[in-house]
Amino acid sequence: MPQDEIDRDVHDVIPAPRSVEGGARGGFRLDRDTALWAAPGTGTAERWLRGTLGAALGLPFPAARDRDEAGPNAVRLELDGALAPEAYRLDVTAGHGAEIRGGGPAGVFWGAQTLRQLLGPDAFRRAPVRPDASHVLPACAVEDAPRFRWRGLMLDVARHFTPKDGVLRHLDLMAAHKLNVLHLHLTDDQGWRVEIQRHPRLTEAGSWRARTRIGHGTSTLWEDKPHGGHYTRDDIREIVAYAAERHISVVPEIDVPGHSQAAIAAYPELGNTDVVDTAALTVWDDWGVNPNVLAPTERTLRFYEGVFEELLELFPADAGPLSAFFHIGGDECPKDQWRASPTAQARIKELGLADEDELQAWFVGHFDNWLSARGRRLIGWDEILEGGLAPGAAVSSWRGYAGGIAAARAGHDVVMCPEQQVYLDHRQAPGGDEPVPIGYVRTLEDVYRFEPVPPELEPARARHVLGAQANVWTEVMDSQERVDYQVFPRLAAFAEVAWSALPAPEQRDFAGFERRMNSHYRRLDALGVAYRPPAGPHPWQRRPGVPGRPVQGQPPAR
Repeated sequence: MPQDEIDRDVHDVIPAPRSVEGGARGGFRLDRDTALWAAPGTGTAERWLRGTLGAALGLPFPAARDRDEAGPNAVRLELDGALAPEAYRLDVTAGHGAEIRGGGPAGVFWGAQTLRQLLGPDAFRRAPVRPDASHVLPACAVEDAPRFRWRGLMLDVARHFTPKDGVLRHLDLMAAHKLNVLHLHLTDDQGWRVEIQRHPRLTEAGSWRARTRIGHGTSTLWEDKPHGGHYTRDDIREIVAYAAERHISVVPEIDVPGHSQAAIAAYPELGNTDVVDTAALTVWDDWGVNPNVLAPTERTLRFYEGVFEELLELFPADAGPLSAFFHIGGDECPKDQWRASPTAQARIKELGLADEDELQAWFVGHFDNWLSARGRRLIGWDEILEGGLAPGAAVSSWRGYAGGIAAARAGHDVVMCPEQQVYLDHRQAPGGDEPVPIGYVRTLEDVYRFEPVPPELEPARARHVLGAQANVWTEVMDSQERVDYQVFPRLAAFAEVAWSALPAPEQRDFAGFERRMNSHYRRLDALGVAYRPPAGPHPWQRRPGVPGRPVQGQPPAR
């Protein structure tokens, strides 16, 4: 079937645009003479169209010097101050070509992503598969803008390392779904993943573990070979620059004061040496909540200030509209070692604190002030609310909605990422074929009905919900294919929740979304994404005999 006879439904775009008109027969046929005119400020979309879409379709997109020279056989890009920064309008007509106007460079770029979808799955490949095919954009007018500023994906590269090329691939997949924040979980008990020049043992010793548990929970299976890796400083610079070209902000996470055994294994003095033989610790090879936490000493504070100083240079605040944020974790910090530590108890007394919970709040507060003094904004998991926060700090609400509601009511910005809704490591079906089942059953429809703004949050406080984020924890995801399986197709549903102006969850047209996914699966196929098929896993996607950690029943209410 000719390319111009398929994939011509302009309503198959994901995430769904706010307004679509047209879609009748006919449209604008792209060929090797189709010019590309880019007004000042639209360079990222121009480069992407030429380098990605042009490569996929075998079209050179010769540059037009000005709008008039472009003529009717052209794609035109320009800014429109009447639109919001990420909003765009895409117009396609048979006699006038295609035009994308955006309120800012990001808006033009998101419009280019929609244009790509309208060209069918061939536009998602890296080289032409039908060099002589016609490429027709259906005549239409699309007006669109995102619902939320923060449309995020958290990728855990600490439990299982994702090499740099894999991160760049995730950025391309995010851009295709109009997501704009990559939250990189760079450190944990199981590995430290970023080079720090002044503390080289963080990667020399802290980025490798001797073995890895296969599965979760009751699993007695082990992979008895080292696992690890890290990003060099230039790797990080490349990732940040690549993301910025796609209007994606990269937010690094360095987890403190818990989830820190890899750092303590590299530098034992960071741990509670008066109660634990920290010199005997190695990078952890297991999953769960680790008892080894940072010591609340001046030495520890100075050490992490040095780490943060290097990272603020690698992740500059001007790399994107949300790049000022810096994530410090702050979750799951057991207090047993602090209770037993004379050093920690002396610190509590010296600071006039009530208990170990206030000691953690003091630790978080120190870095809140330190980052604020450098023009950056601290963000952490919702445990950081305990003990109070400075006004500029923000909260990632993961333990349900309660932390986000409390933070918003206290005047803090919130990113909603509740475990019960958008943890994509959770299993996708109740059947025994799901590979290494974790957590609750969260189907494609469940994710599609996720609502980031809880109804009980007052309208005046709801403005503090910056947006939403899907989290990908990789304890049981030891390959790109396993990550693909857990993330897709659910990330497409999440992207629509975060971008589109959807009705209340119970009123959403999931059947219509499923119909649009029929086109989107072909795009994912062209991109090489090993997603979970609607009918269940392929035989090679199953992991029989590998125990997981399933939770029975439904997630608890808000």
